[in-house]
Amino acid sequence: MKHNHFEAMTSIAHLPDRGVVAVEGPDRVAFLQGLVSNDVEPAAPGIAIWAALLTPQGKWLADFFILSDGERLLLDVERAQAAMVVQKLTRFRLRSKVTLADRSDTWHVHAAWGGPPALPAGAIAAPDPRLPEAGWRVLSPHILAGTTDAADWDAHRLRLGLPDGSRDLEAEKTVLLEAGFDELAGVSWSKGCYMGQELTARTKYRGLIKRRLVPVDVAGPLPAPGTPVLRDGTEVGTLRSGRDSIALATLRLDAMDAALTCGGHAIVARPPVWMQGKV
Repeated sequence: MKHNHFEAMTSIAHLPDRGVVAVEGPDRVAFLQGLVSNDVEPAAPGIAIWAALLTPQGKWLADFFILSDGERLLLDVERAQAAMVVQKLTRFRLRSKVTLADRSDTWHVHAAWGGPPALPAGAIAAPDPRLPEAGWRVLSPHILAGTTDAADWDAHRLRLGLPDGSRDLEAEKTVLLEAGFDELAGVSWSKGCYMGQELTARTKYRGLIKRRLVPVDVAGPLPAPGTPVLRDGTEVGTLRSGRDSIALATLRLDAMDAALTCGGHAIVARPPVWMQGKV
């Protein structure tokens, strides 16, 4: 039986496609607070925040988990976006006493689910703030001995309907509420202004959402990401990330219950419990 520093029932997977951006300095919380979609102040050891960086027009650029070791904020971010996130945030530094750096080579990201992780020295962890079933986010200076792999985590988050950055969201196009950021605790409606706030608030209070990112069951081979989803030959959505017979797709709300095909195969929308009533 594998224990590997973790309880026997816990699945732990190293996520090599994730990186870490360190935000340090006395102004680190106030600095991020004015730039991202969620309230940064609750971030503390053992408490993670999920937030997005938006364009001034309110469209998605990147999202990340904000963890804290008490001395700095560590952003668990898509590894391919880490340098871009540092560059974008640095533009707004001005006189803030804050430093930003890509630390993807010195911190390693893991996901743990199915039971609480028992951490080795030097690692930090916090519950995934989106859903209890999502488990924990774990950062460690060393790659931890896992009980499973990133593919298993990918299948788990697909079943939960959780988006995975640029695999599911389109830079400068996706609106947060289309991708579940409201229900999944990725937006604060009570904090002060942040970049892109106006459109985000307008889409909520005016009910402007016309499509949603939802899990779909696929009958047959999985079509490539970007394949159109059709209803009676008319495009009503787009397939995003997937694995085996499950994927996420951006679908028009009026097509959720329709007979749909993608790549010549039938697909069925399966909105998760947390989304039901919102589609």
